[in-house]
Amino acid sequence: MKRKWWLLWRQRLAGMAPALWGHPLSRRALLALPLWIASLATGLVAVGYTRLFGWAEALLQGALHQHFWYVFLLSPLFYLLSWACVQWLAPAARGSGIPQVMAAIDLATPAHDPKINRLLSLRIAAVKVLSSVGMVVGGGAIGREGPTIQIAGSLFRTVNRLIPASWPRLSSQSYLLTGAAAGLAAAFNTPLGGLVFAVEELARVHVRFFRTALFTAIIIAGLTAQALLGPYLYLGYPDVHGLSFRIFLAVLLVGALAGLVGSLLCTAILRVMAWKRTAPRFMQPLYVLVAGLLMAALAFYVNPSVLGSGKELINRLLFSPDKHCGADMVLLRFLGPLLCFNTGAAGGVFAPSLAGGAAIGGWMASLFDVLGSKANILVLAGMVGFLTGVTRTPFTSAILVLEMTDRHSVIFHLLLAAMVANMVASVIDKRSLYEHLKGGYKVEAGAPADTGLGEEPERE
Repeated sequence: MKRKWWLLWRQRLAGMAPALWGHPLSRRALLALPLWIASLATGLVAVGYTRLFGWAEALLQGALHQHFWYVFLLSPLFYLLSWACVQWLAPAARGSGIPQVMAAIDLATPAHDPKINRLLSLRIAAVKVLSSVGMVVGGGAIGREGPTIQIAGSLFRTVNRLIPASWPRLSSQSYLLTGAAAGLAAAFNTPLGGLVFAVEELARVHVRFFRTALFTAIIIAGLTAQALLGPYLYLGYPDVHGLSFRIFLAVLLVGALAGLVGSLLCTAILRVMAWKRTAPRFMQPLYVLVAGLLMAALAFYVNPSVLGSGKELINRLLFSPDKHCGADMVLLRFLGPLLCFNTGAAGGVFAPSLAGGAAIGGWMASLFDVLGSKANILVLAGMVGFLTGVTRTPFTSAILVLEMTDRHSVIFHLLLAAMVANMVASVIDKRSLYEHLKGGYKVEAGAPADTGLGEEPERE
């Protein structure tokens, strides 16, 4: 029955296309219509996903408020359930989601296009949501931004597959690039960040071939999210007034240190992954249980701030008089993503990277004994630097934090932190975490790890 519905839908669309194909404006409209639908769906799903994350965080906080020792039950139990969900239902749903999209973009050729379905599909998107929300209930140090990008890529991929052959269309690669950008824009409410991310991290082709599609998708997805959630900022408006020129020296230092630690986190994640690949199969669920118990112990005996994405820590450092942050918090925000990302469940590293960088900025502010706006700029510089160390996208990192806070007056501070972080991180490793993982997903999809880029996007 489902197959008959699918064929009927494609036949009706195919019958409509020839009558509308002749006029240039009609052709542009036909090209854009599927993208508009996918962008609207991305915005709606991103809002629902955000609310699910909030519900899961509230559920965890409510349970821990009653009895904090519940963390020793919740963390290992939900880590294991989240891991099992991915292992049994959709292995490609594990981790961040960005490497899967990058691999899919490289596979967007006539020879390898069917393999993309092993990395991006509605089934994978549903498992992504289920597994990551379970990790949040367990207090996992994960984010929803990377998963949102894979979910958006899956939605755009599905819409692209629904279009009949006679219908005008952009290339598969254009759909995937546009979907990833729309997903990030909707997740963070950062349209410019989504655009820069598509160009800097994902695209190796000239954006002019599909620029209108990219801009339109970002606008529709972002406006849909804003219409339902309101015109919010991800973080708010931190005070950064009255900064002297001398603060640039501190920004350089914080950016360099944050970039170094971010790169070291990637190296540690990859080494744990390499060890797990050589370990017996029974060690996989055992690692998940141990990771859950370790996170619970760190939260119970050291500091509860190790749990979650770290947004509460960022808000405290930016918007409260308490700017103190010790080296122990930096270590905790390093260990949390390291343990959780290697469980094999779904969850991103964008938000935890921002929290790790904020902890470094707060720690350095405590060492320098600075308060107020000076401390805030160091926190922001740390966020940019750490995210750059993980993703190796300095411009994306700077623009994201800029849009999250609406602090255009410190754009040069953020760019400086991003550039020095990228240089320092490159000393540790020339490639980002996502680039290291991308080849493995290509192999998992049935293609060689060195498969190149897909076809050139169709010109508009």
